[in-house]
Amino acid sequence: MIVLASPAASQVVPGILGFLVVAGMGLALFFLLWSMNKHLRKVVREPKWREEARQAQQDDGQARQGDRQARQGDRQARQDESEQDYTHNGTSQA
Repeated sequence: MIVLASPAASQVVPGILGFLVVAGMGLALFFLLWSMNKHLRKVVREPKWREEARQAQQDDGQARQGDRQARQGDRQARQDESEQDYTHNGTSQA
């Protein structure tokens, strides 16, 4: 009768040791995730170099826009001069 009460050789019984191992791994995982979360909160969301690069792009874009406006002003001035030259000769531009 005692032989029938014990588990067969093909059955696995984890027992208290198996529970303690799994519980210990769960507890370790909890503290690892808690620590990771704490460290991730300290991380800066936008690095300074990205903000500096964005500012440099905006400054460059404004400078290019200023250059573009200056070139358009130069073109307009040259066009006005050429129109004046034609009108000075007495011919019309039509």
